[in-house]
Amino acid sequence: MGQVAALPLRQVSSRCWQRQHYWPGPKPWPPQRRSPPWIPGAFLACSLSSMAAAIRFSPAARSLFDEPLAIAVQGLGPRQQVTLRTSLRDEAGELFEAHGRYQAADDGELDLARCPALPGGSFSGLEPMGLLWALQPRKPFWRLVKKDVQTPFRLQLEVFEGHGDTPGQLLAQAEHERVFLRDGVRRVPVREGRIRATLFLPPGNGPFPGIIDLYGTGGGLPEYRACLLANYGFAVLALAFYGYEDLPKEMKEFHLEYFEEAVNYMLKHTQVKGPGVGLLGFSKGGDLCLSMASFLKGITATAVINGSVANVGAVLRYKDITIPPLGADRKRIKINKSGIVDIVDVLNNPLEGPDRQSFIPLEKAECRFLFIVGQDDHNWKSEFFAVEGSKHLQAHGKEKPEIVCYPGAGHYIEPPFFPMCAASMHLLVGKPVMWGGEPKAHSEAQKGAWQQIQAFFHRHLNGKPSGTTNKL
Repeated sequence: MGQVAALPLRQVSSRCWQRQHYWPGPKPWPPQRRSPPWIPGAFLACSLSSMAAAIRFSPAARSLFDEPLAIAVQGLGPRQQVTLRTSLRDEAGELFEAHGRYQAADDGELDLARCPALPGGSFSGLEPMGLLWALQPRKPFWRLVKKDVQTPFRLQLEVFEGHGDTPGQLLAQAEHERVFLRDGVRRVPVREGRIRATLFLPPGNGPFPGIIDLYGTGGGLPEYRACLLANYGFAVLALAFYGYEDLPKEMKEFHLEYFEEAVNYMLKHTQVKGPGVGLLGFSKGGDLCLSMASFLKGITATAVINGSVANVGAVLRYKDITIPPLGADRKRIKINKSGIVDIVDVLNNPLEGPDRQSFIPLEKAECRFLFIVGQDDHNWKSEFFAVEGSKHLQAHGKEKPEIVCYPGAGHYIEPPFFPMCAASMHLLVGKPVMWGGEPKAHSEAQKGAWQQIQAFFHRHLNGKPSGTTNKL
């Protein structure tokens, strides 16, 4: 696709005419009607006979998914009321949409960095990226994920006349690519020994600080977070641990020896800067990372996103050690009027009775810890786990971990600008489960957490090794 140079956004000479209101939640809009064909990669509006408006993107034709995208519309009438609608389809063909109601400035320009959205759309207020983070699926309980990081998401933007409940006249349309691989980043499939993974290497000769990235109970081999993180100078191994190729099909039992192979692979790699590596885990991947840090050598820094300090969901084994999964009581499941399940109270307390056997022995770890916490997490009590992990470490003379809490953030804290998933199917529950979160607060949390994670690894991945013997 041909690259088009970004045109500078000119400053609005007069204030945007608006009233500050806040819409309580997304408002659905009628289904898309058929529009003229899209021009791939175009950043100017497709020209129809009566069109004078033009859409400006900066960057112009393509941008990294986790970087801000400036959007402006030029050529509108003074104070003209318009509705902007964004849409994209995921690789399963499912449609995600958001819309915002706006009023142009006196000079006919609408710059989303300066003009707040008016009430009645998917969001309101000054939200330059609202048309992205407010995207919601047409299909219920569907979450936006990226399966093939080598292809972009194609974001489509339409500008309609007025603020009606049905779309007015189409004034302009354009397409922009949101990519995951920065130019020069190398994607290397890894099938060495039992390891099933993908390694992402930044441009240049290296070596680079190394990170192993683990996702949760969804299984498979999600690559998009590892890929985006590699864009910032890290060698990142996205590691599958079940539900992928010849790995176990179900989450029943895990052996840390498999994860030890992955650590050793990274430590021996010529492009990975030692003497230790970092671990990044979300949800179930979080407690796996804590177990790795507690039992394996060569771990320098561990960051956990909404994870548990107890082993959850499957038996964990390492040599002659067995850690049972934390107990649960399905009677504590709650179901709301929409039939969505709330499982936040299902797990037992790992500080009480036989469930103490499931508490991961963090005191064995010789690394730094970062806990990212969504305070409205409805998958489990992430803040409780982080606080108890901190108490446990300090009680054993270890350094206090970093805990960063985000009010209004739910369970799925993803890289920036992924839309919040309020509820989706849970493989272990078999029903739609609420994940928690308020869209605006969750979006801010994702931006903040992404910066915290990068800063944490940059600080700690250049230190001394985290130990020379297995800590059993």
